[in-house]
Amino acid sequence: MTKMSPLLERNEQFAATYTPGPLSPPVAQVVIVTCLDHRVDPAIILGLQLGDAVVIRNTGGRVTQAVIDDIAYLAFLAGQLVSGQVAADGLFEIAVVHHTQCGTGFLAEPGFRHRAAEATGLPEAALEAAAVADPYTTVRADVEHLLAAPSLSAKVSVSGHVYEIATGRVTTVLDARHSQLASTS
Repeated sequence: MTKMSPLLERNEQFAATYTPGPLSPPVAQVVIVTCLDHRVDPAIILGLQLGDAVVIRNTGGRVTQAVIDDIAYLAFLAGQLVSGQVAADGLFEIAVVHHTQCGTGFLAEPGFRHRAAEATGLPEAALEAAAVADPYTTVRADVEHLLAAPSLSAKVSVSGHVYEIATGRVTTVLDARHSQLASTS
């Protein structure tokens, strides 16, 4: 028996009543970019069901080039799936959600960051860029980073939010907006 065994048993219960859906854009028309922290499960904190939203999780929920590339592809795919019938408000909204008490906050401290770089082999600059010491500041920076990405489709909007670990509340920091530089793809 492994640590995964109880989860696989739960999967059997899920699979017993599962009905697959078609490949289509997410029901809520939202792509959530958030942290991989186990205390920040978007399905639970936002009440999502299977098929409601695309969720991209990484360290700190930071907008990296890989995240931008994934979103560019998702916008292309969504556009293909809806065959040119885009709603007035676009294909989907990208909701960047950072959180308080993020473990990446430790990376703001040079000594910790140096030890982390030695232990992981990751460059200190990359670790520093991943730090979320103040989620209200970093979520604004990441929304701006996405909006400045040339590959971001003009048919998507971007918003920024912070999840408070202590209260369970999500606060909107930046309302959804479209890039003025975005491509039309």
